[in-house]
Amino acid sequence: MTAAEFPPVPEQIAYLRKGVVEIIREEELVSKLERSRKTGSPLTIKVGFDPSAPDLHLGHTVVIRKMKHFQDMGHRVVFLIGDFTGMIGDPTGQSKTRPVLTREQVKQNAATYKKQVFKILRAKKTVIEFNSRWLGKLGAAGFIQLASKYTVARLLERDDFSRRYKGGQPIGLHEFLYPIAQAYDSVALKADVEMGGTDQTFNLLVGREVMREFGLEPQVVLTMPLLEGLDGVEKMSKSLGNYIGINEAPKEIYGKAMSISDTLMWRYWELCTDATLAEIEAMRRRVQAGELHPKQAKADLARRLVADYHGAKAAADAAAEFERIFARKETPDEVREVRLPSAANPVWVPKLLVGIGLAKSNGEARRLIEQGGVYLDGERLSDTSREVPAAAASTYLFKVGKRHFVRVSFG
Repeated sequence: MTAAEFPPVPEQIAYLRKGVVEIIREEELVSKLERSRKTGSPLTIKVGFDPSAPDLHLGHTVVIRKMKHFQDMGHRVVFLIGDFTGMIGDPTGQSKTRPVLTREQVKQNAATYKKQVFKILRAKKTVIEFNSRWLGKLGAAGFIQLASKYTVARLLERDDFSRRYKGGQPIGLHEFLYPIAQAYDSVALKADVEMGGTDQTFNLLVGREVMREFGLEPQVVLTMPLLEGLDGVEKMSKSLGNYIGINEAPKEIYGKAMSISDTLMWRYWELCTDATLAEIEAMRRRVQAGELHPKQAKADLARRLVADYHGAKAAADAAAEFERIFARKETPDEVREVRLPSAANPVWVPKLLVGIGLAKSNGEARRLIEQGGVYLDGERLSDTSREVPAAAASTYLFKVGKRHFVRVSFG
């Protein structure tokens, strides 16, 4: 690029600051951007991904979207897959040593990552790297030399290491190597900027120190917030079930987005879309003034999220499906069909719900009915002793919660 093709530095800073928790140090970033614009040379932006959990959800996309923002400003983005460090295991936030991944697991997970990230990043402007390319060549002598660049005392300043050490929990020597190896990635790439979640701040700062030890200009660190899940309380996590996966079906993404609170909606607008802060603030003012209903602002968010990962047509279809099911109380176009053998005796509904996969146990099925979450042919059930005939040609439509429909037929 030529110098004239880079936006003015104040414009870049304003765009890049959106959703960022901290820039360490902002004056250094300004200086790098000014030099980049003067010389026409893009900055190198590095983000590392541990390939232990390759199914991306919106929480993962917060930092990936910020990578796209750097691409929008004309800079070089390196999507670094930690195929070498993944076999160590990031100890961040861990109360015990993580199991080590095999090379085959890392390889499979990395391939899955690559298929997903280009739903956000521009493939032709993204550099995909694997840190085994340089870490694998260090050898024992190289790692000993690298380890000499940092002290155990500094590593024990890290909260999770400190807690485990004081609590008598074991810390493997290989875990101490993780932040140092991650720092060496920045040396190998000559990174100008490294980004990560706020839980990665320690690792990112180690990179600044190790780069100095190698005589390089230290990278600027940008930390991004950890996105709250659908519950608005806990960090988005698949294990907690409060997530929106970017590979989920369009209607699932849309429905989950519509379930978030009116307050949390603005957080998602800021961190999970490319809308500018000015656009978001204008929308918020319209809601406050009563000119725009919060539900419509949320529907616009849901459509945008689906369009980002599945396209505009899928977003329009998901919106129409949601309107049909929830606003007009109609049945969705596609309903899972289950056919069961007919029987002379009626079937207890809780047992039937377990059999068709709408509950995990009879106890859970009873609780769902007691809470008013089960509908039979459009009627809300309240009697946990309810039975239905299982004679041939009998057909029933069950709905559990807002989005789970199953049509059961006997015969």
